Amino acid sequence: MRRRSFLASSLGIPALAGSQGRRPNLVLITADDLGWPHLCSYGADLHETPNLDRLATEGVRFGRAYSASPVCSPTRASIHTGQSPARLGLTIWREASQTPPQNRLLIPPKVAADLPHSATNLARVLAEAGYFNAHIGKWHLGGASHYPESQGFHLNIGGSLWGAPQSYFDPYTGTAHYGGEFRYVPGLPFGKKGEYLPDRLTSETLAVLDRVHTQPFFLNLNYHIPHTPIEAKPELVEHYRKKLRPEHRLRNPVYAAMVHSLDENVGRVLAHLDKLGLRDNTAVIFLSDNGGLVGSHQGQIVSNNLPLRSGKGSLYEGGIRVPMIARWPGVTASGAVCNEPVISTDLYATLLAAAGQPHAAGLDAQSLLPVLRNPGGRLDRPELVFHYPHYYATTSPVSALLERDWKLIHHYEDGRPELYNLSEDPGETDDRAAALSSRATRMRERLLSHLKTVNAPMPVRREG
Repeated sequence: MRRRSFLASSLGIPALAGSQGRRPNLVLITADDLGWPHLCSYGADLHETPNLDRLATEGVRFGRAYSASPVCSPTRASIHTGQSPARLGLTIWREASQTPPQNRLLIPPKVAADLPHSATNLARVLAEAGYFNAHIGKWHLGGASHYPESQGFHLNIGGSLWGAPQSYFDPYTGTAHYGGEFRYVPGLPFGKKGEYLPDRLTSETLAVLDRVHTQPFFLNLNYHIPHTPIEAKPELVEHYRKKLRPEHRLRNPVYAAMVHSLDENVGRVLAHLDKLGLRDNTAVIFLSDNGGLVGSHQGQIVSNNLPLRSGKGSLYEGGIRVPMIARWPGVTASGAVCNEPVISTDLYATLLAAAGQPHAAGLDAQSLLPVLRNPGGRLDRPELVFHYPHYYATTSPVSALLERDWKLIHHYEDGRPELYNLSEDPGETDDRAAALSSRATRMRERLLSHLKTVNAPMPVRREG
């Protein structure tokens, strides 16, 4: 039986002036480090994701959705502002923003640690339009003075400066995984022994929906899973351990159990929208903030993104191509697939357009309403730009330019280009830069020109 939220039940939420029943509710659900091929509707083998697969049959599944960054915070900032990480100057997570390594060939730039209040902001615009805005779960976009409450949200449950909990089990505290730092998840009192964080965040979400469903709302629900620490319910881990076969491409039963819980909780939210009679007037978008982690955690490989190359931190497809599904009854077709390249930045313009609100010119976002209505259509956009001027386990400082099927990757350490035709080679195994040097040169010049125009933060060569 669902336990009523302590915080939500004690919170007085006034009816908003000017509410109009015809405006759609907006639900954005973001997973953390979920790889592109980790849902069954995207080809996962070991995993079981019936709720997200059903969402895909009821709406539009995007085959070439991209995160604006290969790591979490910059992508999340892109959603809230409609600006690319390069333009925002927010290109890495807060903890690493001011202390770049000094012992590598290049010194990465110091960049913004907080989502700037001066930036255009999705929740702020929606609040002015009469929406109630609730943020639940991961924030990771600044310290206390930049928490969701300062960015247009009326309610924040669980959002803090940290990107992951020390544990997924109540009380979600400890010092085990992140350099001895004590972490906790705020706003979740009176938990029960063994309670799993995704389940608790969903219970909080359902209680909030019970309170606000009579007025237009924007629900920004951010699950931490399947980010590290890799922890899951023991009974689900055992289920996948017994299911694992030699032919399975995905091989981590704990990670599979985390994805199972993610799917189960998305299903709870969708079922509650149905229960409240909100389905037909609610736009739901689900996506991941970047590609799946391909390294190890506590001695075990987390996952892989095959057939895509590499993973989190990298500008190869495994690091930035993500699952994304949108359902909006009366707008989206059922069971459609859209293979137009889209990017997380577009969600800013899309959600504002759904709410009937214009977005400022000069941003890096395009409304996806045209391809939601016609998944076979195209957007009027020549290219997408990605910029990660930092080191990660999978990469050195790098930028990339995507021109539909052609992708140019520029490495800053040695100036080396890579060029791939993704329609022929989605796994990025055949570098065409030498054979098509003129194309590579042209794309590199366009990439660097764009980054200069937006004043993107750049790495510098270490002296000595």
